[in-house]
Amino acid sequence: MASLPATGNGLIVSFGEMLIDFVPTTSGVSLAQAPGFLKAPGGAPANVAIAVTRLGGKAAFVGKLGDDEFGHMLAGILKENNVNADGITFDQGARTALAFVTLRADGEREFMFYRNPSADMLLKPEDLNLELIRSAKVFHYGSISLIVEPCRSAHLKALEVAKEAGSLLSYDPNLRLPLWPSPEEARQQMLSIWDKADIIKVSDVELEFLTGKVDDASALSLWHPNLKLLLVTLGEQGSKYYTKNFHGSVDAFHVNTVDTTGAGDSFVGALLSKIVDDQSILEDEPRLREVLKFANASGAITTTKKGAIPALPTESDVLNLIKGA
Repeated sequence: MASLPATGNGLIVSFGEMLIDFVPTTSGVSLAQAPGFLKAPGGAPANVAIAVTRLGGKAAFVGKLGDDEFGHMLAGILKENNVNADGITFDQGARTALAFVTLRADGEREFMFYRNPSADMLLKPEDLNLELIRSAKVFHYGSISLIVEPCRSAHLKALEVAKEAGSLLSYDPNLRLPLWPSPEEARQQMLSIWDKADIIKVSDVELEFLTGKVDDASALSLWHPNLKLLLVTLGEQGSKYYTKNFHGSVDAFHVNTVDTTGAGDSFVGALLSKIVDDQSILEDEPRLREVLKFANASGAITTTKKGAIPALPTESDVLNLIKGA
């Protein structure tokens, strides 16, 4: 039986948005009915960076925040969680993005965004800390940063610089339909950078959005020749993996789900922290399965508390869940 690889020391640089989710104090009500809201720092790429450091890995965040109390609060949260903040810039003219989140009774979410425009959308290519990006062993990103200029150009520039420096490129499209002008535009832009990534993780919802179905054939229709690993997360059904030479599925861990926010980011952070120093794991099915089991457990724990960042686990939390299962 393969053993779980150690968490790596290589730097994982996460690029994109960090914002504040306002989460209702009561689940299962509409935004209008919510009696009050709690501030929950979030934004998928930032969650991934903190997921990595919480598990003992090294991470940095690259993005733009508003030069306001919320922006400085978010930068402080990254630093408190040992995430390198040298890639952050502050915009004097725009606010930090906010999202009001409705928690349905089943723990799933609906979003209402305040970004018109928010600071993260105004990241310019010349704002990028290229030295930091070049030092990334893994460069991780989503698709929200592709929605508008100038952030889109900054995203494409960062991708190019990381690729040239030999970073492993990790992509989680992280579909947020309300932010896109149309579903067609979302599909087109999400796929526009598809063939650059070495690792792609999609949820079952995103797979269906991109291909119309959720099965092996639809997943394989998203394969491209440079891809090393394609992952489909299936919530309570665990996850599926596809590589050039093998594919399979790994069961989920069953927990008491309160809030699914950040589960996918926790899964990605756990995976990246285990492969950053040894990419041969991507070609070794028994070791890859151990890493994905660890990633599934990490995602599961994150659903047991409200909010993403407070719920991200340590390595011992994850190992305890695996042992107890």
